[in-house]
Amino acid sequence: MPTNNQSNERPRHRAAHFRTPGAARQGGGATPRRQASAVTSECRPAARPAATRGASAPAPGSTGAIGGTTSQLSARTAAATRRAGTQGTGRRHGGNGRGGGPRGIAAIVAILAGVAAFVALFLVLVLPRLTHGTDPGSVQVASGQEVEVVIPDGSSTSNIASILRDAGVISDASSFIQEVQRQNAEQKLKSGTYSLLTGSSVANVINQLVAGPNSTASTLQVPEGYTVAQIASLVEGRLGIPSSDFIAQAKASNYVADYPFLSEAAHDSLEGFLFPKTYDFAGKAVTADSVIRAMLTQYQTEVATLGLDGARQALETRYGRPFTNYDVLTMASIIEREALTDDDRALISSVFYNRLKANMPLQSDATLAYTLGREVTAVDLTQDDPYNTYTNMGLTPTPICNPGLASLAAAANPQDTGYYYFYITSSVHAFSETYEQHQQVIAQNSGA
Repeated sequence: MPTNNQSNERPRHRAAHFRTPGAARQGGGATPRRQASAVTSECRPAARPAATRGASAPAPGSTGAIGGTTSQLSARTAAATRRAGTQGTGRRHGGNGRGGGPRGIAAIVAILAGVAAFVALFLVLVLPRLTHGTDPGSVQVASGQEVEVVIPDGSSTSNIASILRDAGVISDASSFIQEVQRQNAEQKLKSGTYSLLTGSSVANVINQLVAGPNSTASTLQVPEGYTVAQIASLVEGRLGIPSSDFIAQAKASNYVADYPFLSEAAHDSLEGFLFPKTYDFAGKAVTADSVIRAMLTQYQTEVATLGLDGARQALETRYGRPFTNYDVLTMASIIEREALTDDDRALISSVFYNRLKANMPLQSDATLAYTLGREVTAVDLTQDDPYNTYTNMGLTPTPICNPGLASLAAAANPQDTGYYYFYITSSVHAFSETYEQHQQVIAQNSGA
């Protein structure tokens, strides 16, 4: 049967400003000057005796002679002068501290009290403004930079806050924790790999963590129709696991105890069971085993939606021959490699099932291309190979790729038609009941 001319390698499906709070400006007002009182001590000479100033004679009736009074005044003045000089000398040299000592101590105490008051004011009013919004040890990163952040499974809100702060996404872990608690979002934050901007607002970060991972750094996108070998190469490129390790681990016998449906697998092969999907392994220990288990678990989940046991029994009644679930999976893999659109799948499925019922070979180029690893030629179609469905009847020994859900659904429920042939290219999708009709389609679209 003519091929669809598609290559074995299927196209891949492509499944705030971080500010450091500025220091508060110190008050710029000039300190009021204290007005010094210029106290000037004038040393005036003692009053000279009145006689020396030419005083007149005492008035009549005076009780004392002028000379006696003057001598008494002069003696008292001189004694006062001597006392004053003695006290001044004591103050200049410190003496016994009864002079300026208490006043000096009081001044020092006043200065210290002022300094203490200033420090207290700084600690209470200024320092909180300088440090508000930052945590000790936080990493200052220029805002607007895109960073990858991994939130491991089981991380607490406090752990997440620390991870985000250290990455520079947020500046204050405590504010993040408080906002998460206010929104009652502790159980809504999802693990995984995120692409976030440094300096983002707490609200925006929480919204993203609730929405889920948005980074592809630790994701593995497995397209429909990839073989185990192709997936192994993909795993090596994306996750760094050697392809040889992956292939060595991908044996049905390694997993049949946990996944009973593998008991039908032929040649100990996992071909067909590695479900194509986008997987996120962020925050997880990734090994060949963990990747394979994730795919097998997904296959088990997806196939459960098809009711495969019931579908298989319906196929047996409809086409008059026995089928196993493994047969349905193998059919789905062939459909996956032949179809170009979803509309083709159920029709291609009907062609292959009709051929099985009529004991006709499937004649699919895709099956032999699986073992050759390239497109087949006319000469190839004559060679003896268990995957050559031109020379062998029935299905291939194993699936030829890992089909997606649409092909599995088509294999489980083919459309009811009388078709035995199809001719599919990028522009032609033709199905025929007879070989003559099929040849006409080919002739009419030989250039398509």
